[in-house]
Amino acid sequence: MQQTSKQYDAVIEKCRSLYINKLKDYGCAWRILRLPSLTDQIFIKAQRIRQLQENIMRKVEEGEVSEFMGIVNYSVMALIQLEKGTVEQPDLSTEEAIKLYDKHVAITKSLMENKNHDYGEAWRDIRVSSLTDLILQKLLRVKQIEDNKGKTIVSEGIDANYQDMINYAVFALIHLKEYE
Repeated sequence: MQQTSKQYDAVIEKCRSLYINKLKDYGCAWRILRLPSLTDQIFIKAQRIRQLQENIMRKVEEGEVSEFMGIVNYSVMALIQLEKGTVEQPDLSTEEAIKLYDKHVAITKSLMENKNHDYGEAWRDIRVSSLTDLILQKLLRVKQIEDNKGKTIVSEGIDANYQDMINYAVFALIHLKEYE
């Protein structure tokens, strides 16, 4: 599991770097997005990954890696929105946005480590295409919870689903790096 922790950190460092560079380019414009808009952005990325996995011919050069990285970052943004709420105008400094990113990634990594302990690193035997399908399933769950105004009867909340999507996307990125 120590190898998983190092691989996880390496993937997150790349995603975090992209997040920071986009903060420098755009600021925190994403703070105006309502949760369903972030969910839809993640859904678009996951659908594109599925299409890339099924289609032989590609018309756009960007591949699965950038899309999985987008899933990680948009999911972290969604967790921040859950914590802070949506605003009319961007309200976070770059430093605060990075601090919140790091906070939610740390919580999500801890969840991964606990599940990884209990499941015995079963994710290592899961195909990237299956991880994509699991992300899509989580997205459909989130959409249903959003349609239910955030209420669930027996299910985990939206935050747990975003955390799972982050972890599945990180696992996929680890797999894709191993097979480069």
